[in-house]
Amino acid sequence: MALQGILVLELAGLAPGPFCAMVLADFGARVVRVERPGSHYDVSRLGRGKRSLALDLKQPRGAAVLRRLCARSDVLLEPFRSGVMEKLQLGPEILQRDNPKLIYARLTGFGQSGSFSRLAGHDINYLALSGVLSKIGRNGENPYAPLNLLADFAGGGLMCVLGIMMALFERTRSGKGQVIDANMVEGTAYLSSFLWKTQKSSLWEAPRGQNILDGGAPFYTTYRTADGEFMAVGAIEPQFYELLIKGLGLKSDELPNQMSMDDWPEMKKKFAAVFAKKTKAEWCQIFDGTDACVTPVLTLEEVVHHDHSKERGSFITNEEQSISPRPAPLLSNTPAIPSFKRDPFVGEHTEEILDEFGFSREEIDQLKSDKIIESNKVKASL
Repeated sequence: MALQGILVLELAGLAPGPFCAMVLADFGARVVRVERPGSHYDVSRLGRGKRSLALDLKQPRGAAVLRRLCARSDVLLEPFRSGVMEKLQLGPEILQRDNPKLIYARLTGFGQSGSFSRLAGHDINYLALSGVLSKIGRNGENPYAPLNLLADFAGGGLMCVLGIMMALFERTRSGKGQVIDANMVEGTAYLSSFLWKTQKSSLWEAPRGQNILDGGAPFYTTYRTADGEFMAVGAIEPQFYELLIKGLGLKSDELPNQMSMDDWPEMKKKFAAVFAKKTKAEWCQIFDGTDACVTPVLTLEEVVHHDHSKERGSFITNEEQSISPRPAPLLSNTPAIPSFKRDPFVGEHTEEILDEFGFSREEIDQLKSDKIIESNKVKASL
């Protein structure tokens, strides 16, 4: 795989960090998740392909263990607020002195500097500060966050993956690692570059929820069907819009101009009334295979069984029969080969990892006795 031979240490955190490390593991990196003793499992459920080491970093000897691990690793991924790692004597200046090739990836909400850098937050807060939240929501209603996908996983986890990949590539030329300041606010803002670059265009001239791409247009929204399901419509271009009108059984010459914004509210009502007359399956029969840009709104259960998903093998099932999306994108020569094993228990691999990093049996036993590390080996059932 593309990242074969790359060793990553992931310090346990919530969703963005675990997702970042899982992507690296999916594409071949060896990922060790360093977790707090006493914790039961990764609440994010994103431990695929990783091994678990339970280590108490708050104790100086625990921090010393991590320092030894970092001396032989390629990437350290840490999710703590600004200053936390420095207090533990594990800041980049110290760790990169030991290992100049170490890539030190810092993934936080607000970044390593600025007045918010030491504050707590969640996806909705980062989304709000990025400016993006102000653009999401229906006309006359409060802005709303689209789950916790945009800031946590796109602006945070995936942007951090990008930073790590670029740092790994640059290291092939300089031989040196670097520090990555990945944060959800700026990552989400960067994702919204299209919004910034088109602010003065006609795309956003109306208030939130009344524009083409934010639910205002009758040809770019969702409609309820006769069976209480939904269809998604994205027929922007004139030729696609004509196919939409044809599929709905309407006539263009009897409708207002597609781009007449004053008529959009009434056109949405008309389209809604038509969509409500047939079931989702019936609309699929009409629009499937056309360029009308009309598709069913699939549930998570439905998407797994959809023909397109099955034809491409878009989902995988692990040994516990848990279904999840196959890693993307597809690489022709070095595709991701995700693990099909269950996620690791906290501390399941503690002893074997330390052994691989050169810790003696006596050192491991002493660390275990002093509760610096925790080992939760799986016992065989006979």
